[in-house]
Amino acid sequence: MLLTITTTHRPATDLGFLLMKHPDNVHSVELSFGTATLFYPEATEERCTAAITLSVDPVELVRGKGRIEDQYVNDRPYAASSLLSVALARLLGTAMGGRSRHRQDLAEQPIPLEARITPLPARGAADLLASLFEPLGYAVQAEPIPLDPAHPEWGDSPYVALTLRGRVRLAALLTHLFVLVPVLDNDKHYYVGEAEVEKLLRKGAGWLETHPARELIVRRYLRGLGGLVRKARSQLDESVAAEEAEEHARRDAAEEVIEKPIRLNDQRMDRVVALIRELGAMSVLDLGCGEGRLLRELLKLPGLGRITGVEVAPRVLAGAGDRLKLDHMPDIKRKRIELLQGSLVYRDDRLKGFDAAAVVEVIEHMEAERLPAFEAAIFGHARPGAVIVTTPNRDYNALFENMAPDALRHPDHRFEWTRAEFRHWAESVGLAHGYGVRFEGIGAEDPVHGCPTQLALFTRAEDVKVAA
Repeated sequence: MLLTITTTHRPATDLGFLLMKHPDNVHSVELSFGTATLFYPEATEERCTAAITLSVDPVELVRGKGRIEDQYVNDRPYAASSLLSVALARLLGTAMGGRSRHRQDLAEQPIPLEARITPLPARGAADLLASLFEPLGYAVQAEPIPLDPAHPEWGDSPYVALTLRGRVRLAALLTHLFVLVPVLDNDKHYYVGEAEVEKLLRKGAGWLETHPARELIVRRYLRGLGGLVRKARSQLDESVAAEEAEEHARRDAAEEVIEKPIRLNDQRMDRVVALIRELGAMSVLDLGCGEGRLLRELLKLPGLGRITGVEVAPRVLAGAGDRLKLDHMPDIKRKRIELLQGSLVYRDDRLKGFDAAAVVEVIEHMEAERLPAFEAAIFGHARPGAVIVTTPNRDYNALFENMAPDALRHPDHRFEWTRAEFRHWAESVGLAHGYGVRFEGIGAEDPVHGCPTQLALFTRAEDVKVAA
Protein backbone atom coordinates (compact mmCIF):
# COMPACT_ATOMS: atom_id res chain seq x y z
CA MET A 1 0.00 0.00 0.00
CA LEU A 2 1.34 3.40 -0.97
CA LEU A 3 0.16 6.88 0.04
CA THR A 4 1.85 9.96 -1.39
CA ILE A 5 1.26 13.57 -0.37
CA THR A 6 2.56 16.26 -2.72
CA THR A 7 2.62 20.04 -2.58
CA THR A 8 3.70 22.77 -4.97
CA HIS A 9 3.57 25.44 -2.27
CA ARG A 10 6.77 27.49 -2.47
CA PRO A 11 9.10 26.52 -0.95
CA ALA A 12 7.67 23.03 -1.31
CA THR A 13 10.21 21.57 1.12
CA ASP A 14 8.22 23.25 3.91
CA LEU A 15 6.17 20.05 3.73
CA GLY A 16 8.90 18.52 5.88
CA PHE A 17 8.24 21.09 8.61
CA LEU A 18 4.50 20.42 8.45
CA LEU A 19 4.93 16.64 8.65
CA MET A 20 7.69 17.00 11.29
CA LYS A 21 9.79 14.65 9.14
CA HIS A 22 13.04 15.84 7.51
CA PRO A 23 13.19 15.21 3.74
CA ASP A 24 16.77 13.89 3.95
CA ASN A 25 15.85 11.01 6.24
CA VAL A 26 13.79 7.83 6.14
CA HIS A 27 11.32 7.59 9.03
CA SER A 28 9.82 4.33 10.27
CA VAL A 29 7.51 3.34 13.09
CA GLU A 30 6.87 -0.20 14.30
CA LEU A 31 3.21 -1.18 14.67
CA SER A 32 1.61 -4.29 16.15
CA PHE A 33 0.89 -5.57 12.64
CA GLY A 34 3.94 -4.35 10.69
CA THR A 35 5.94 -1.26 9.79
CA ALA A 36 5.01 2.16 8.42
CA THR A 37 7.76 4.03 6.57
CA LEU A 38 7.87 7.63 5.32
CA PHE A 39 10.42 8.93 2.82
CA TYR A 40 10.67 11.69 0.21
CA PRO A 41 11.07 10.55 -3.43
CA GLU A 42 11.30 14.24 -4.44
CA ALA A 43 12.07 17.36 -2.44
CA THR A 44 12.73 20.57 -4.36
CA GLU A 45 11.69 24.18 -3.91
CA GLU A 46 9.05 23.71 -6.62
CA ARG A 47 7.61 20.32 -5.68
CA CYS A 48 7.88 18.02 -2.68
CA THR A 49 6.38 14.56 -2.16
CA ALA A 50 6.21 12.48 0.99
CA ALA A 51 5.53 8.77 0.45
CA ILE A 52 4.21 6.40 3.09
CA THR A 53 4.42 2.65 2.65
CA LEU A 54 2.75 0.20 4.97
CA SER A 55 4.28 -3.26 5.29
CA VAL A 56 1.85 -5.62 7.03
CA ASP A 57 2.94 -8.89 8.62
CA PRO A 58 -0.02 -11.24 7.98
CA VAL A 59 1.01 -13.53 10.84
CA GLU A 60 1.06 -10.71 13.40
CA LEU A 61 -2.20 -9.39 12.00
CA VAL A 62 -4.12 -12.60 12.73
CA ARG A 63 -2.29 -13.86 15.79
CA GLY A 64 -4.80 -14.80 18.49
CA LYS A 65 -7.86 -14.26 16.30
CA GLY A 66 -9.31 -17.75 16.00
CA ARG A 67 -9.05 -19.87 12.87
CA ILE A 68 -5.84 -18.78 11.18
CA GLU A 69 -6.82 -20.14 7.77
CA ASP A 70 -9.91 -17.88 7.71
CA GLN A 71 -7.97 -14.82 8.77
CA TYR A 72 -5.43 -15.20 5.98
CA VAL A 73 -8.08 -14.82 3.26
CA ASN A 74 -8.21 -11.02 3.14
CA ASP A 75 -6.51 -8.08 1.46
CA ARG A 76 -5.09 -6.50 4.61
CA PRO A 77 -1.39 -6.92 3.72
CA TYR A 78 -1.86 -5.28 0.32
CA ALA A 79 -4.65 -2.64 0.23
CA ALA A 80 -5.31 0.60 2.10
CA SER A 81 -7.67 0.03 5.01
CA SER A 82 -8.18 0.94 8.64
CA LEU A 83 -4.56 -0.13 9.10
CA LEU A 84 -3.56 3.01 7.22
CA SER A 85 -5.49 5.13 9.71
CA VAL A 86 -3.56 3.56 12.56
CA ALA A 87 -0.28 4.20 10.74
CA LEU A 88 -1.18 7.84 10.06
CA ALA A 89 -2.03 8.43 13.71
CA ARG A 90 1.27 6.94 14.87
CA LEU A 91 3.52 8.37 12.17
CA LEU A 92 1.92 11.80 11.65
CA GLY A 93 -0.09 12.43 14.80
CA THR A 94 1.39 15.91 15.36
CA ALA A 95 0.68 16.99 11.77
CA MET A 96 -2.85 15.56 11.95
CA GLY A 97 -3.41 17.66 15.05
CA GLY A 98 -2.52 20.80 13.07
CA ARG A 99 0.71 21.53 14.94
CA SER A 100 4.13 22.45 13.54
CA ARG A 101 7.09 23.41 15.68
CA HIS A 102 8.67 25.70 13.07
CA ARG A 103 5.83 26.57 10.64
CA GLN A 104 2.69 26.93 12.74
CA ASP A 105 1.45 29.80 10.59
CA LEU A 106 1.68 27.57 7.52
CA ALA A 107 0.01 24.66 9.32
CA GLU A 108 -3.03 26.87 9.78
CA GLN A 109 -3.23 27.85 6.10
CA PRO A 110 -4.74 25.99 3.13
CA ILE A 111 -2.04 25.08 0.61
CA PRO A 112 -2.16 23.13 -2.68
CA LEU A 113 -2.03 19.42 -1.82
CA GLU A 114 -2.38 16.22 -3.79
CA ALA A 115 -2.85 12.83 -2.14
CA ARG A 116 -2.67 9.53 -4.00
CA ILE A 117 -3.52 6.14 -2.50
CA THR A 118 -3.13 2.80 -4.24
CA PRO A 119 -4.57 0.24 -4.11
CA LEU A 120 -7.68 1.43 -2.32
CA PRO A 121 -10.87 -0.62 -1.91
CA ALA A 122 -13.97 1.32 -2.90
CA ARG A 123 -16.79 -0.99 -1.92
CA GLY A 124 -20.12 0.62 -2.69
CA ALA A 125 -21.88 2.71 -5.30
CA ALA A 126 -19.98 3.96 -8.34
CA ASP A 127 -20.10 7.54 -7.10
CA LEU A 128 -19.03 6.69 -3.55
CA LEU A 129 -15.63 8.37 -3.80
CA ALA A 130 -17.10 11.58 -5.17
CA SER A 131 -19.88 11.66 -2.57
CA LEU A 132 -17.33 11.37 0.26
CA PHE A 133 -14.55 13.68 -0.89
CA GLU A 134 -16.04 16.29 -3.26
CA PRO A 135 -18.15 17.95 -0.50
CA LEU A 136 -14.88 18.54 1.36
CA GLY A 137 -13.49 20.57 -1.54
CA TYR A 138 -11.39 17.97 -3.36
CA ALA A 139 -11.16 17.22 -7.05
CA VAL A 140 -11.48 13.43 -7.20
CA GLN A 141 -9.88 11.12 -9.75
CA ALA A 142 -10.22 7.33 -9.47
CA GLU A 143 -8.37 5.00 -11.83
CA PRO A 144 -9.72 1.42 -11.87
CA ILE A 145 -7.18 -1.31 -11.25
CA PRO A 146 -7.71 -4.39 -13.48
CA LEU A 147 -7.93 -7.84 -11.96
CA ASP A 148 -5.08 -8.90 -14.21
CA PRO A 149 -3.47 -6.61 -16.81
CA ALA A 150 -2.67 -9.70 -18.86
CA HIS A 151 -6.38 -10.58 -19.04
CA PRO A 152 -8.37 -7.38 -19.65
CA GLU A 153 -11.44 -9.48 -20.38
CA TRP A 154 -11.62 -10.30 -16.67
CA GLY A 155 -12.57 -6.69 -15.97
CA ASP A 156 -11.65 -4.41 -13.09
CA SER A 157 -10.98 -5.30 -9.49
CA PRO A 158 -12.83 -3.62 -6.59
CA TYR A 159 -9.71 -1.46 -6.09
CA VAL A 160 -8.76 1.94 -7.47
CA ALA A 161 -5.84 4.32 -7.49
CA LEU A 162 -7.34 7.42 -5.87
CA THR A 163 -6.02 10.94 -6.41
CA LEU A 164 -7.35 13.90 -4.41
CA ARG A 165 -6.42 17.49 -5.23
CA GLY A 166 -7.38 20.58 -3.30
CA ARG A 167 -6.26 23.68 -1.49
CA VAL A 168 -6.65 22.60 2.13
CA ARG A 169 -4.80 22.53 5.42
CA LEU A 170 -2.54 19.49 5.73
CA ALA A 171 -4.18 18.59 9.04
CA ALA A 172 -7.60 18.55 7.33
CA LEU A 173 -6.35 16.25 4.55
CA LEU A 174 -4.85 13.79 7.04
CA THR A 175 -7.99 13.82 9.17
CA HIS A 176 -10.25 13.23 6.17
CA LEU A 177 -8.13 10.26 5.11
CA PHE A 178 -8.06 8.92 8.68
CA VAL A 179 -11.88 8.77 8.80
CA LEU A 180 -12.82 8.02 5.21
CA VAL A 181 -10.36 5.31 4.18
CA PRO A 182 -11.94 2.82 6.64
CA VAL A 183 -15.36 3.96 5.38
CA LEU A 184 -14.36 3.04 1.83
CA ASP A 185 -13.03 -0.31 3.00
CA ASN A 186 -16.27 -0.85 4.99
CA ASP A 187 -14.46 -2.97 7.55
CA LYS A 188 -12.00 -2.68 10.42
CA HIS A 189 -9.25 -4.96 11.55
CA TYR A 190 -9.74 -4.22 15.25
CA TYR A 191 -12.46 -4.16 17.90
CA VAL A 192 -14.98 -1.35 17.52
CA GLY A 193 -16.35 -0.05 20.81
CA GLU A 194 -17.21 3.15 22.66
CA ALA A 195 -13.73 4.56 22.06
CA GLU A 196 -14.38 4.57 18.30
CA VAL A 197 -17.38 6.87 18.75
CA GLU A 198 -15.23 9.37 20.62
CA LYS A 199 -12.50 9.09 17.97
CA LEU A 200 -14.98 9.64 15.14
CA LEU A 201 -16.46 12.71 16.82
CA ARG A 202 -13.03 14.16 17.53
CA LYS A 203 -11.65 13.61 14.03
CA GLY A 204 -14.91 14.63 12.36
CA ALA A 205 -15.30 17.87 14.29
CA GLY A 206 -16.01 20.79 11.99
CA TRP A 207 -16.93 18.83 8.86
CA LEU A 208 -18.74 15.58 9.62
CA GLU A 209 -21.71 17.24 11.34
CA THR A 210 -23.10 18.66 8.08
CA HIS A 211 -21.57 16.28 5.54
CA PRO A 212 -24.32 15.05 3.14
CA ALA A 213 -23.06 11.46 3.50
CA ARG A 214 -22.87 11.68 7.29
CA GLU A 215 -25.19 8.74 7.89
CA LEU A 216 -23.19 6.43 5.63
CA ILE A 217 -19.88 7.57 7.14
CA VAL A 218 -21.05 6.96 10.70
CA ARG A 219 -22.61 3.61 9.89
CA ARG A 220 -19.58 2.25 8.05
CA TYR A 221 -17.00 3.69 10.44
CA LEU A 222 -18.74 1.98 13.34
CA ARG A 223 -19.37 -1.24 11.37
CA GLY A 224 -23.12 -0.82 11.55
CA LEU A 225 -23.27 -1.47 15.30
CA GLY A 226 -26.67 0.02 16.09
CA GLY A 227 -26.00 1.24 19.61
CA LEU A 228 -22.77 2.97 18.65
CA VAL A 229 -24.28 4.46 15.49
CA ARG A 230 -27.21 5.89 17.45
CA LYS A 231 -24.87 7.34 20.07
CA ALA A 232 -22.66 8.98 17.45
CA ARG A 233 -25.66 10.32 15.55
CA SER A 234 -27.14 11.78 18.75
CA GLN A 235 -23.89 13.47 19.77
CA LEU A 236 -23.38 14.90 16.30
CA ASP A 237 -26.88 16.35 16.40
CA GLU A 238 -26.23 17.81 19.84
CA SER A 239 -22.97 19.32 18.63
CA VAL A 240 -24.68 20.95 15.66
CA ALA A 241 -27.50 22.28 17.86
CA ALA A 242 -25.07 23.70 20.43
CA GLU A 243 -22.95 25.36 17.77
CA GLU A 244 -26.03 26.84 16.11
CA ALA A 245 -27.34 28.19 19.39
CA GLU A 246 -23.99 29.75 20.29
CA GLU A 247 -23.36 31.22 16.85
CA HIS A 248 -26.80 32.69 16.37
CA ALA A 249 -27.05 33.99 19.93
CA ARG A 250 -24.19 36.34 19.14
CA ARG A 251 -24.77 36.58 15.40
CA ASP A 252 -25.40 40.13 14.25
CA ALA A 253 -24.93 41.52 17.77
CA ALA A 254 -21.26 42.47 17.46
CA GLU A 255 -21.69 43.51 13.84
CA GLU A 256 -24.74 45.61 14.66
CA VAL A 257 -22.81 47.60 17.27
CA ILE A 258 -20.42 48.64 14.50
CA GLU A 259 -22.81 49.04 11.57
CA LYS A 260 -26.12 50.08 13.14
CA PRO A 261 -25.36 53.84 13.20
CA ILE A 262 -25.30 53.85 9.38
CA ARG A 263 -28.25 51.40 8.95
CA LEU A 264 -26.01 49.28 6.76
CA ASN A 265 -28.09 46.12 6.99
CA ASP A 266 -31.19 47.96 5.81
CA GLN A 267 -29.24 49.45 2.93
CA ARG A 268 -27.95 46.01 1.94
CA MET A 269 -31.44 44.53 1.88
CA ASP A 270 -32.82 47.46 -0.10
CA ARG A 271 -30.10 47.21 -2.73
CA VAL A 272 -30.32 43.42 -3.12
CA VAL A 273 -34.11 43.60 -3.52
CA ALA A 274 -33.72 46.40 -6.07
CA LEU A 275 -31.23 44.33 -8.08
CA ILE A 276 -33.54 41.32 -8.08
CA ARG A 277 -36.32 43.55 -9.35
CA GLU A 278 -34.03 44.94 -12.08
CA LEU A 279 -33.03 41.43 -13.11
CA GLY A 280 -36.67 40.56 -13.73
CA ALA A 281 -36.20 37.34 -11.79
CA MET A 282 -39.22 35.10 -11.25
CA SER A 283 -37.46 32.67 -8.90
CA VAL A 284 -34.88 33.53 -6.23
CA LEU A 285 -32.63 31.65 -3.82
CA ASP A 286 -31.62 33.24 -0.53
CA LEU A 287 -28.49 31.25 0.31
CA GLY A 288 -27.70 31.43 4.02
CA CYS A 289 -31.07 32.99 4.73
CA GLY A 290 -30.58 33.11 8.52
CA GLU A 291 -33.60 34.52 10.30
CA GLY A 292 -35.31 35.44 7.02
CA ARG A 293 -34.82 39.22 6.74
CA LEU A 294 -34.29 39.14 2.98
CA LEU A 295 -37.07 36.57 2.50
CA ARG A 296 -39.50 38.93 4.21
CA GLU A 297 -38.60 41.69 1.75
CA LEU A 298 -38.73 39.39 -1.26
CA LEU A 299 -42.28 38.36 -0.38
CA LYS A 300 -43.27 41.98 -1.02
CA LEU A 301 -42.27 41.69 -4.70
CA PRO A 302 -45.42 40.61 -6.60
CA GLY A 303 -43.51 39.28 -9.61
CA LEU A 304 -41.66 36.59 -7.67
CA GLY A 305 -43.42 33.26 -8.01
CA ARG A 306 -40.80 31.13 -6.25
CA ILE A 307 -38.73 32.16 -3.24
CA THR A 308 -36.47 29.62 -1.54
CA GLY A 309 -34.43 30.17 1.60
CA VAL A 310 -31.53 27.83 2.35
CA GLU A 311 -29.86 27.55 5.75
CA VAL A 312 -27.56 24.87 7.17
CA ALA A 313 -28.83 25.21 10.75
CA PRO A 314 -32.22 23.51 11.27
CA ARG A 315 -33.08 25.55 14.35
CA VAL A 316 -32.29 28.82 12.62
CA LEU A 317 -34.41 27.72 9.67
CA ALA A 318 -37.28 26.91 12.02
CA GLY A 319 -36.84 30.36 13.58
CA ALA A 320 -37.08 31.95 10.14
CA GLY A 321 -40.35 30.12 9.54
CA ASP A 322 -41.70 31.43 12.84
CA ARG A 323 -40.66 35.02 12.10
CA LEU A 324 -42.22 34.83 8.65
CA LYS A 325 -45.39 33.37 10.23
CA LEU A 326 -45.55 30.67 7.56
CA ASP A 327 -48.18 28.70 9.47
CA HIS A 328 -50.54 31.68 9.37
CA MET A 329 -49.72 32.86 5.88
CA PRO A 330 -52.53 32.84 3.26
CA ASP A 331 -52.24 29.82 0.96
CA ILE A 332 -51.63 31.86 -2.18
CA LYS A 333 -48.69 33.59 -0.50
CA ARG A 334 -47.45 30.46 1.27
CA LYS A 335 -47.09 28.64 -2.05
CA ARG A 336 -44.50 31.20 -3.18
CA ILE A 337 -41.97 30.46 -0.42
CA GLU A 338 -40.02 27.38 0.62
CA LEU A 339 -37.39 26.83 3.31
CA LEU A 340 -34.70 24.19 2.76
CA GLN A 341 -32.10 22.84 5.16
CA GLY A 342 -28.83 22.43 3.30
CA SER A 343 -25.17 23.36 3.11
CA LEU A 344 -23.82 25.81 0.54
CA VAL A 345 -20.63 23.79 0.05
CA TYR A 346 -22.39 20.63 -1.13
CA ARG A 347 -23.94 20.04 -4.54
CA ASP A 348 -27.71 20.06 -4.25
CA ASP A 349 -30.05 19.44 -7.18
CA ARG A 350 -32.84 21.27 -5.33
CA LEU A 351 -30.99 24.53 -5.98
CA LYS A 352 -30.99 24.22 -9.77
CA GLY A 353 -33.21 26.20 -12.12
CA PHE A 354 -33.41 29.58 -10.33
CA ASP A 355 -33.24 32.94 -12.05
CA ALA A 356 -31.21 34.54 -9.27
CA ALA A 357 -29.48 33.77 -5.99
CA ALA A 358 -28.54 36.13 -3.16
CA VAL A 359 -25.57 35.40 -0.87
CA VAL A 360 -25.76 38.29 1.58
CA GLU A 361 -22.95 38.56 4.18
CA VAL A 362 -22.34 34.80 4.09
CA ILE A 363 -19.00 33.95 2.48
CA GLU A 364 -16.96 35.66 5.19
CA HIS A 365 -18.35 33.10 7.67
CA MET A 366 -16.79 30.23 5.68
CA GLU A 367 -13.35 28.76 6.20
CA ALA A 368 -11.18 29.81 3.27
CA GLU A 369 -10.58 26.19 2.27
CA ARG A 370 -14.34 25.65 1.86
CA LEU A 371 -14.70 28.43 -0.74
CA PRO A 372 -13.74 26.21 -3.72
CA ALA A 373 -16.50 23.77 -2.70
CA PHE A 374 -18.96 26.67 -2.40
CA GLU A 375 -17.97 27.94 -5.84
CA ALA A 376 -18.38 24.49 -7.39
CA ALA A 377 -21.73 23.89 -5.69
CA ILE A 378 -23.33 27.25 -6.55
CA PHE A 379 -21.65 28.54 -9.71
CA GLY A 380 -20.73 25.17 -11.17
CA HIS A 381 -23.65 22.91 -10.18
CA ALA A 382 -26.73 24.98 -9.28
CA ARG A 383 -25.87 27.70 -11.86
CA PRO A 384 -28.58 30.32 -11.21
CA GLY A 385 -28.98 32.94 -13.92
CA ALA A 386 -27.54 35.61 -11.64
CA VAL A 387 -25.78 35.61 -8.27
CA ILE A 388 -25.58 38.60 -5.92
CA VAL A 389 -22.78 38.38 -3.35
CA THR A 390 -22.19 40.95 -0.61
CA THR A 391 -19.38 40.96 1.94
CA PRO A 392 -17.69 43.53 4.20
CA ASN A 393 -15.08 45.85 2.71
CA ARG A 394 -12.07 45.55 4.97
CA ASP A 395 -10.64 48.80 3.64
CA TYR A 396 -13.55 50.66 5.27
CA ASN A 397 -12.93 49.19 8.75
CA ALA A 398 -10.40 51.94 9.45
CA LEU A 399 -13.29 54.41 9.62
CA PHE A 400 -15.22 52.61 12.38
CA GLU A 401 -14.22 54.33 15.61
CA ASN A 402 -15.24 51.43 17.85
CA MET A 403 -13.10 48.84 16.04
CA ALA A 404 -9.62 47.85 17.13
CA PRO A 405 -6.92 47.85 14.41
CA ASP A 406 -6.93 44.62 12.37
CA ALA A 407 -10.14 43.46 14.08
CA LEU A 408 -13.04 41.89 12.16
CA ARG A 409 -16.60 43.18 12.32
CA HIS A 410 -18.03 39.90 13.62
CA PRO A 411 -16.43 37.25 15.88
CA ASP A 412 -17.55 34.50 13.49
CA HIS A 413 -15.95 36.08 10.39
CA ARG A 414 -13.13 33.90 9.08
CA PHE A 415 -11.83 36.70 6.86
CA GLU A 416 -12.75 40.11 5.48
CA TRP A 417 -11.51 41.09 2.03
CA THR A 418 -10.20 44.36 0.71
CA ARG A 419 -11.77 45.62 -2.50
CA ALA A 420 -8.82 44.30 -4.50
CA GLU A 421 -9.05 40.86 -2.89
CA PHE A 422 -12.81 40.65 -3.47
CA ARG A 423 -12.45 41.73 -7.09
CA HIS A 424 -9.75 39.12 -7.70
CA TRP A 425 -11.89 36.35 -6.18
CA ALA A 426 -15.06 37.34 -8.02
CA GLU A 427 -13.38 37.71 -11.39
CA SER A 428 -11.66 34.34 -10.97
CA VAL A 429 -14.98 32.67 -10.14
CA GLY A 430 -16.71 34.34 -13.07
CA LEU A 431 -13.98 33.28 -15.49
CA ALA A 432 -13.98 29.69 -14.21
CA HIS A 433 -17.77 29.25 -14.42
CA GLY A 434 -18.89 31.44 -17.31
CA TYR A 435 -20.29 34.48 -15.49
CA GLY A 436 -19.73 38.15 -16.15
CA VAL A 437 -19.15 40.28 -13.04
CA ARG A 438 -19.84 43.88 -12.13
CA PHE A 439 -19.04 45.56 -8.82
CA GLU A 440 -20.61 48.25 -6.69
CA GLY A 441 -20.61 49.47 -3.10
CA ILE A 442 -23.36 49.79 -0.51
CA GLY A 443 -23.40 52.60 2.02
CA ALA A 444 -21.80 56.04 2.04
CA GLU A 445 -18.63 56.04 -0.06
CA ASP A 446 -15.36 57.33 1.32
CA PRO A 447 -12.97 58.66 -1.37
CA VAL A 448 -10.09 56.59 0.04
CA HIS A 449 -11.64 53.55 1.69
CA GLY A 450 -14.69 53.00 -0.51
CA CYS A 451 -18.09 51.80 0.76
CA PRO A 452 -18.61 49.73 3.93
CA THR A 453 -20.16 46.83 1.99
CA GLN A 454 -18.98 45.57 -1.39
CA LEU A 455 -21.23 43.78 -3.86
CA ALA A 456 -20.57 41.61 -6.91
CA LEU A 457 -23.31 40.84 -9.41
CA PHE A 458 -22.57 37.71 -11.44
CA THR A 459 -24.71 37.20 -14.56
CA ARG A 460 -24.88 34.63 -17.28
CA ALA A 461 -25.42 36.73 -20.38
CA GLU A 462 -27.41 34.05 -22.22
CA ASP A 463 -29.95 33.80 -19.38
CA VAL A 464 -30.36 37.12 -17.60
CA LYS A 465 -29.85 40.74 -18.62
CA VAL A 466 -29.89 43.57 -16.09
CA ALA A 467 -32.32 46.33 -17.00
CA ALA A 468 -30.65 49.52 -18.15
